[in-house]
Amino acid sequence: MSVSLPIETDRLTLRRYLETDYDDLLKLQSNDDVARFLLYDAQTPEQVRDTTLPRRLADLPPMDTDGQAVTLAVILRETGQHLGEVSLFAQNAAHRGGEIGFVFHPEFHGHGYAAEASVEMLRLGFEEFGMHRIIGRLDARNTGSSGLLKRLGMRHEATFVKNEFIKGEWTDEAVFAMLADEWNDRS
Repeated sequence: MSVSLPIETDRLTLRRYLETDYDDLLKLQSNDDVARFLLYDAQTPEQVRDTTLPRRLADLPPMDTDGQAVTLAVILRETGQHLGEVSLFAQNAAHRGGEIGFVFHPEFHGHGYAAEASVEMLRLGFEEFGMHRIIGRLDARNTGSSGLLKRLGMRHEATFVKNEFIKGEWTDEAVFAMLADEWNDRS
């Protein structure tokens, strides 16, 4: 499947990463506030240069194998500023299951950018990749992201109590989901 990029929304451009995005990606991935609820710690310049950016530059996968991902840079069209990134993962290819993710720099929280970009990732998942179900998983303490998933129309399906040991502590994981039928039926 070939995804047509870039994707333009009212205010944003979602596009593949470029080599020149290193500084913006470093600013995002090295921020302790950004990494607070992620599975990994804030990254070093070497980690971003040697691992994170090369993964973002790789060809887009067909999303037909578990673990494949499409991650797009989110750019504010008016200024060209890098706001963050959105991802879609092939979570269970055999059952056409996906997972959505988003990471935005804190200075851009509260403007609806993550929602605007995430709607496009849901559209890609359901309409371009033919996914049946897309989930969002997060640290249950991350109320901002859980609120975003609800605003996207995803339903809270479960909270797994102290099921992951992350960054030296047991954490609860919240899971939200949407089915293709629900995506198609939305107003």
